[in-house]
Amino acid sequence: MPKIIVNNKEVEFEEGMTILQACELAGAEIPRFCYHERLSIAGNCRMCLVEVEKSLKPVASCAMPAIEGMKIKTNTPFVEKARKGVMEFLLANHPLDCPVCDQGGECDLQDQSLFYGLDNSRYTENKRQVQEKYMGPLIKTEMTRCIHCTRCIRFATEVAGIPELGAIGRGEDMEITTYLEKSMESELSANVIDLCPVGALTSKPYAFEARPWDLKKTETIDVMDAVGSNIRVDTYGWEVKRVLPRVNEDINEEWISDKTRYACDGLLKQRLDTPYIRENGKLQKSSWDQALKLLINKLKSFNPNEIAGLVGDLADLEMIYGFKYFFEKCIGSKNFECRQDRIYINPRERMNYIFNSFINGIEDSDLILLVGTNPRLEATILNARIRKAYIKNRIKIYSIGDPGDLTYPYQNIGSSTSIIKEIVSGLHEISGKIKRSKKPLIIIGESALYGKAGEYVFETLKSYLSTNNFIREDWNALNILTQQASRVGSIDLGIYSISENDNYSFFNKLENNDFKFMYLLGADNINFDKKDKFIVYQGSHGDKGAEIADIILPGAAYTEKNGLFVNLEGKLQSAYKASYPPGDAREDWIIFKDLANMIKKPFEYKNVKHLRESINKHIQLKINNHVTKINEINFVEENISIKPIDYYYTNPIARSSKIMSECRQISKKLLFTGIEKAS
Repeated sequence: MPKIIVNNKEVEFEEGMTILQACELAGAEIPRFCYHERLSIAGNCRMCLVEVEKSLKPVASCAMPAIEGMKIKTNTPFVEKARKGVMEFLLANHPLDCPVCDQGGECDLQDQSLFYGLDNSRYTENKRQVQEKYMGPLIKTEMTRCIHCTRCIRFATEVAGIPELGAIGRGEDMEITTYLEKSMESELSANVIDLCPVGALTSKPYAFEARPWDLKKTETIDVMDAVGSNIRVDTYGWEVKRVLPRVNEDINEEWISDKTRYACDGLLKQRLDTPYIRENGKLQKSSWDQALKLLINKLKSFNPNEIAGLVGDLADLEMIYGFKYFFEKCIGSKNFECRQDRIYINPRERMNYIFNSFINGIEDSDLILLVGTNPRLEATILNARIRKAYIKNRIKIYSIGDPGDLTYPYQNIGSSTSIIKEIVSGLHEISGKIKRSKKPLIIIGESALYGKAGEYVFETLKSYLSTNNFIREDWNALNILTQQASRVGSIDLGIYSISENDNYSFFNKLENNDFKFMYLLGADNINFDKKDKFIVYQGSHGDKGAEIADIILPGAAYTEKNGLFVNLEGKLQSAYKASYPPGDAREDWIIFKDLANMIKKPFEYKNVKHLRESINKHIQLKINNHVTKINEINFVEENISIKPIDYYYTNPIARSSKIMSECRQISKKLLFTGIEKAS
């Protein structure tokens, strides 16, 4: 490896590194504004100036490639003077509004002006004023503060894949703006707030809410989709004020979706904070003791075969396991499901329901086939990886079923399952391309597994990949794109009712009205008629499930308890308590513990630690369980139509969010008109 000398210290660096990257390897700290390791190099700000031997002028280290034998100094009076000069220019037009700026305390310009700023200004002319821009309900603009680093433009173009930001003018007259004065359309748009090194782009919902040093910061996991993005939840007292991304190279890098970031205001609204009992057709407030006694009395009046349960999309493993224990050990019923619609699953081995190539493995693929999925809406962060793979390797992307607008070019090869039949038979043109690929990637969405052909689609594609040696130790091309945070963990713990010849036995019984007692565990995306069923709803929000319930038990939201989740890759993740449940609401596994004690069949698990040990055993058994048999399924001809997703309303927290409601209204306007006016 080539070597470079930084501040008299010799370090090795990789070919293609810039001087800035090589200096960081040597432990030298170089200030920057425009440079970002995940974006293309702009070289706008010149704050990263260093001294290079034999160079008469200071060098912008972010834009200059490192060369073998270079001698660089980063801390000389020459360098300091150059950086101070740059800082003086940056501050010449910058307003002195730090006390009222939401970026205060987290501002790169503040931090660097401490070291390189002057105690006075020599600039005596009128300061530049820039008209504020409209970027939608999420991003607040103060463009007079802008230092023209262009991070936001490069992010929108390169990462988000929607080039909706640009620059007009030159020099100090340059302005960052959206085209046609409309909202940013990307589901990743608010990441520009984190990228902005000054207070030009700030969070509109968070404006003037709190100062960063007043907030309690908790590192946890996102549950708005199945990706398992690493996040930080900032709270002030009980209230969640904001959600920010954490760096995880394997999953979300340092980005999060707008829904992850802004649905948090839904944690304050439509909350269930006390038990309810329906009397004479109306829900009445109740005590815990009264509600649990009524629940148990009702249970005793039904046969175990008439009792069923549904697990919702946001459930953690502790509440799922407590639910299963209560049903199996206390009630004697095995009628429970984690699916809220007829989606085909094969739980015989773990590879059948997880994303086997891993999210970071997408970058290594050389061909991608999407089957019945719209990753942009189903898993926004995963979609960003697909775009990154396209930008990096220019890979070919094909789709069966029409996903609509994606952030990268793709070829729709049809919607019929006959296309799959042609591919596996070697009759389709892309069949040869897949076989010639070293690391192809097939992503099967829930829309492809829904309907009569769901079993055929999955089992046929799995057999095809296995036959062509694409399911192996170093690479598994079979990937299921799950949309729900709880789905993989639920299947791991056995929350499904499948008979030998019927994948949908639970739903058949539900449609036939065989169940007289339904326990909805945070299950709000339900689709069945109540008829004469007695329904218990346990959850955090007064959503669809609570509307039809006869008994309501208030539980805790994901930010209000410690819990385990399994993401779509099958990774076990820990979520941590950032706040606490409102009113009389309880953590969900404790509710099942109380129910078990009242029914005279005490909970086996004394505490959370004991409970988690048992959960880990179940998951390990699932991981180590390998079944080699592949089902041979007869051809079923059917069109694969990608089910429309109401992106901003996918779960009860999002549906309770005022911000998500505003985003939804704007997206609908854009869908029909292509433009909406600033409010």
